[in-house]
Amino acid sequence: MKILLAGLAGLLSIVLTATAATADPGQVTAGDVQTADACYTWSRSLSQGATGDDVRQLQIRVAGYPGYNAVLGLDGDFGPATKAAVTRFQQAYGLTADGIAGPQTFQKIYDLQDNDCTPVNFSYDELNNCNSDWSGGRVSASQARANALVTMWKLQAMRHAMGDRPVVVNGGFRSVSCNNAVDGATNSRHLYGDAADLGAGAQGFCNLARQARNHGFTEILGPGYPDHNDHVHVALRSGQLWSAPNCGI
Repeated sequence: MKILLAGLAGLLSIVLTATAATADPGQVTAGDVQTADACYTWSRSLSQGATGDDVRQLQIRVAGYPGYNAVLGLDGDFGPATKAAVTRFQQAYGLTADGIAGPQTFQKIYDLQDNDCTPVNFSYDELNNCNSDWSGGRVSASQARANALVTMWKLQAMRHAMGDRPVVVNGGFRSVSCNNAVDGATNSRHLYGDAADLGAGAQGFCNLARQARNHGFTEILGPGYPDHNDHVHVALRSGQLWSAPNCGI
């Protein structure tokens, strides 16, 4: 019992000493921690200057809000770019837009994610039609799965920006053998788990391609690009490759 009480006291101490009282609208409290969901629990409010894995977990959830033609680094360092992304996330959901992640921001994230940390409108199954264990790509299975998680959060942001209408995912991760079977490029981002192929759905190919420019995708290929007239491909790559000529991109 003494050990349990000491642990609870330690958690409360962490919560009560978290950063400045300007969060949205106040500090994370023990009550906020107790009501958090099964995926990940933030135990302090986060603002510019904070560092740590809790910052990185926040960055993953707001990776889809970097601004036009930008990518948010997932480095665990709450700098100006993270503050801007948090602010855009808050604006998108009608929260106090101060760039500080506190109770309101975390509660909205909790509302948006399932217990496996995927956003509510996307799943690992959608991002992997190749195999069950994410193996055989250009990175480890765990890294491919982690990359897919970030892609899903970007797609969640994109979906919300487009009126919360469904975004159809037709494919994602491929092992080398799966990629060869569909004659994929040898350097395809699908081999890294950070790519998704999108169907037109209710949104339309060109609307998807144009919107993707705001959500952290450095590779956007769509109608008018060879072999991409029947889908929009979005991914993260080194350097920018946007090409959907029929959509003005």
